[in-house]
Amino acid sequence: MSATSNKTALVVSAHSADFVWRAGGAIALHARQGYDVHIVCLSFGERGESAKMWRKGPGMTEEIVKAGRRQEAEAAAEVLGATVEFFDIGDYPMRADTDTLFRLADVFRRVQPEFVLSHSLKDPYNYDHPLATHLAQEARIIAQAEGYKPGEKIVGAPPVYSFEPHQPEQCEWKPDVLLDITEVWDKKYAAIQCMAGQEHLWEYYTRVALQRGVQAKRNIGITSKKDIIYAEGYQSIFPRVTENLG
Repeated sequence: MSATSNKTALVVSAHSADFVWRAGGAIALHARQGYDVHIVCLSFGERGESAKMWRKGPGMTEEIVKAGRRQEAEAAAEVLGATVEFFDIGDYPMRADTDTLFRLADVFRRVQPEFVLSHSLKDPYNYDHPLATHLAQEARIIAQAEGYKPGEKIVGAPPVYSFEPHQPEQCEWKPDVLLDITEVWDKKYAAIQCMAGQEHLWEYYTRVALQRGVQAKRNIGITSKKDIIYAEGYQSIFPRVTENLG
């Protein structure tokens, strides 16, 4: 993704399907609004999140699984209107070295995001998820530093939002932003259907979107005529700077 005059957004996804379940609506919505949305998948989820593919038989290999997961993620990103790249740093366990950190900082510099989406800061069920967020946070800090690759354009202070984890209560995740994605739900569900390797999650994340939609509609007040059906929840990591509280 090269720099453009459009507004931009960056999504840092631990595995190749996470961005679809958790932020597909936000991606599609902002793409429709003219944003250039770029996704970084740190891994393909080849070990821990591809059980259906591994069960196909003894001839299955890690490279075949990776190729299948890449194809799914690329198809989903195209449906949502975003670009995607893959770092392929492995999963279960995921580990990131200094080179990976600098590589992501370079993505921040290149994209110049207006906002960033990634995982919850805690997740006792999946250590890859908070690692992705901590990596994104540290890369953001490095990309802001004048002393890192002097002469390059630094990034400002894009707000960072944690998208919804699979087990919010155990992850100490509490949404303070509810995003109406009703107008792009068809795009999100089409992207969800690209994830054939995790078909068991299609209905689950439909229910999540409906539940957040009910909560969003309740929070805009009974006088609003806006018909919210589907929504996504986000938790902001930094304070929002605003000129009014309306």
